[in-house]
This record gives sequence, structure tokens and C-alpha cells, in this order.
Amino acid sequence: MSSPSPGRGVNRVRRLYFRLVERFSPDETAVMVVVAVVVGLLGGFGAILFRWLVDLFQGLAIGSGEDTVALLGETARWKVFLLPVIGGLVVGPLVWFGAREAKGHGVPEVLGALVFRKGVIRPVVVLVKMVASAITIAFGGSVGREGPIVQIGAAMGSTLGQWMRFSPQRMRTLVGCGAAAGIAATFNAPIAGAFFALEILMRDFAVVTFSPIIVASVVATAVSREFLGDTPAFPVPDFSISGYHELPFYLVLGLVVGLVAVVYVRSLYATEEAWGRLPVPDWLKPALGGLVLGGLFLFFPQVYGVGYASMVEALDGQMALRLMLLLVVVKLLAVNVTLGSGFSGGIFAPALFLGGMVGGAF
Repeated sequence: MSSPSPGRGVNRVRRLYFRLVERFSPDETAVMVVVAVVVGLLGGFGAILFRWLVDLFQGLAIGSGEDTVALLGETARWKVFLLPVIGGLVVGPLVWFGAREAKGHGVPEVLGALVFRKGVIRPVVVLVKMVASAITIAFGGSVGREGPIVQIGAAMGSTLGQWMRFSPQRMRTLVGCGAAAGIAATFNAPIAGAFFALEILMRDFAVVTFSPIIVASVVATAVSREFLGDTPAFPVPDFSISGYHELPFYLVLGLVVGLVAVVYVRSLYATEEAWGRLPVPDWLKPALGGLVLGGLFLFFPQVYGVGYASMVEALDGQMALRLMLLLVVVKLLAVNVTLGSGFSGGIFAPALFLGGMVGGAF
């Protein structure tokens, strides 16, 4: 006898689901909360898999460990220069021929799916975004892990919704659940993940939207804590205010950081447009950007990859004033080149890096 095909098994599960829904007729919120648990599990394990891939590729490139500056110091200079070029030669064709939505930092693509495509994100985006972003970060791309995780989680939620033939409204909610789950699992922060999705992506605080997103965030955080531990993203030292006379300085610092943020956003858009006009095949542009990045890494290894170790050094007050000021400029250049040329990665970690260096210098 021939064994039943996988397609038949999938159809049976789908038919069973619809029979249960028709028989028990649960309300909208109950249905979405149950499905949100599944999306939370997918988002949590997706974040773990993504971080594992980053560690795997980084181990192949420069070795394992969070302190990339020390690892680069033990790596031959010619290899440091060529690593981002090699990464670009892999990421460029992978994104161009695999899923062009995986280019860049991911959040605009998720917003586009919510607004223009009724929450539909192609399933292939999960795989391409995960591999492309992991290679980008491991081989030196000056970007973060958060944007890719948002897009990966959102694509997982959208894929589940497509498989279950959900309505556009339910699809959008599942996209938000996936994005929230990714952020929550990455930062070990369920509340931050939920409000990121609700405020930035959904802009909808109705119960039928709010409840599933909260559930997905909590479930993803539980998965993350089980496998990655219950630790904060940054070990922040104890700070205290010695008197009210310090408060005006914090107001000034807020203005300074706000101006840096404006420069960050506008320069990123301008750089993307400039690279877009370059008369070179798009799949080759990341390798050209890698040439610029390789030159920067020879003198400023602190901007290699995510840069969490350098942020911790600044938080601990162990970085010189001049170096922190230089890193603000160099990081801006590195992020713009990385994303403008077509690599795949997030912009949230670079924003933390820039804010940390500006605050430390101030």
C-alpha cells in the first residue's frame, strides 16, 4: 500500500480545524488568542534559531564570542578587510534572487504588507531574511538583530494566517503578533514587544488586537528565557542623580541625541537613494559596500557587526571621550553603507550604539 501524501495530512488538519470552529463557534478574541500562542512559539524559536545562525556564521568568520573587537585583533588584517566583501558576495545574490523584500532593515516591508497587501508576506521571506541577516551581521555588517527578527516573526505569523485562510483583518493581527513575539524574545521584554507592535505597526488598541499580541509576546518571552536565560540585553551599572542641578544637563543631552537621530534617519534615506542610482547590478552592490566597510574595520573594529560589546564598554565608563566622538561619525557611515548598498539587517541596535556613544561623550 502507498503511504498517504503530506498534502492529504495537511488538508485533514485544516478540515478538522474548520469543523471545530463551526461546532463550538468561539468568539473572535478567543480564536485569535489561541492562534497567538502558536505565533508566539514560532516567534520565540525563530529568534533563537536566528541568533544561533549569527553565532554559527561568526564562528566561521572570526570566531565565537561577544567581544568582536578582541576577535578582530586576533584576525589577519587582510581577512578583516575581505570579510564584509565575502559576505556581500553571498547576501547580494541571495536577496536579489531569493526574496527582494529581505533587503534592508525589515520594518518598512512589514508596514507595507499591513497597508498594501492585507498582511500577506511570502513564506520564503522567513528563510531568506534569516540567512541573509545572519551572514550580514557575522561578516561585519554594521546593523542590528532586531529589524530582521521583526520581519521574520511577522512573516511567520502571515504564513500561518495564509495556511489557515484567515481574513485580512486576522492576517494583520497575526503579523503584529509575530513582530511582537520577535522583539519580545530578542530583548527578553514582553511589554516592549507588545507595545512596539501595537504602537508602531498596528496603531490599534482594540481588545481583539491587543489581547493576541500580548499573549504572543509573553509566550515568545517564555521560550526565550527557557533557552537563552532571563538576563537583560545590557548589564547597566547603577546610576544615581546627585542633585536637581543635573536635570538641565539631561535636557540638553536629549536635544543633542534628538539631532543625531534626525541626521541618522535622513542620512540613511539619502544613502539608500544614492546607492540606488549607482549604475551597478543590485546583487553586486553589497560586495562594493563591503570594500568600504573593510577599510573602516581596519581602524575602527568597534563598528563591526552589532557592537554590543563596545556599548557595554561605554556604559561602564571605560571608553575614551575622543574615541566615543569618532565612533558616532564612523558608525553613521558604516550603517549607511551597510544598508544603502543592500545588506540585510536592523537599525535599532545602531540607534542604541549612537545614543550610547553620544551620551557617554556628553
